[in-house]
Formats: sequence, structure tokens, C-alpha cells
Amino acid sequence: MADREVRCIKKQPRNNAYEGIERLEGVSHPSGAGWWGTRQQVADAIKNKTDRFFTLIGGKRTYLHWRRGARGDYVQTYANKLWNDNLLSLDECPA
Repeated sequence: MADREVRCIKKQPRNNAYEGIERLEGVSHPSGAGWWGTRQQVADAIKNKTDRFFTLIGGKRTYLHWRRGARGDYVQTYANKLWNDNLLSLDECPA
């Protein structure tokens, strides 16, 4: 199972609460190789336990979990016993 750090997201329009994240990008640890995946690909990898994804904000590693919503599967971080939106604090990925 690979550990994959999420460093940026693709979400347009960025501030629209009704649109989900389209794509996530980052680096694999420990290799440092780049990767990218759609929201569904990342959710599937988490569900199938083939990869683990995390954010690293302020030196704190927070893992992503998949969730099922009205519009399909999505991913979200969970820390300190709270579901949160750490992913939305990441930069927008370049085109």
C-alpha cells in the first residue's frame, strides 16, 4: 500500500459548495514520484485499501477517508474526531 500526499486539488468553480473536487494531485512517499487521480479513483483506492492518501498542513498528517454522498462517492479528511475540509485549504492544481 502506497502513502500518497495530496498537495493540490482541481475544483471549479472553486467556491461553489455544490460542486465537488474533480482531481487530486501530489507525491508518493517515500519515492517522491508524482501522481494524480480523479475524486472517484482516489475514493476507490481508499475503499479497496490499495493506497492511503493524506494532507500535510502545518506539519500535521491527516488521512483522507471515502464517504458516500447524494452525488456519489467523495473524499474528506478526518482529524480530532471531526470531519473537516483540509482539502479545500490546498492550492488549486495547475491545468
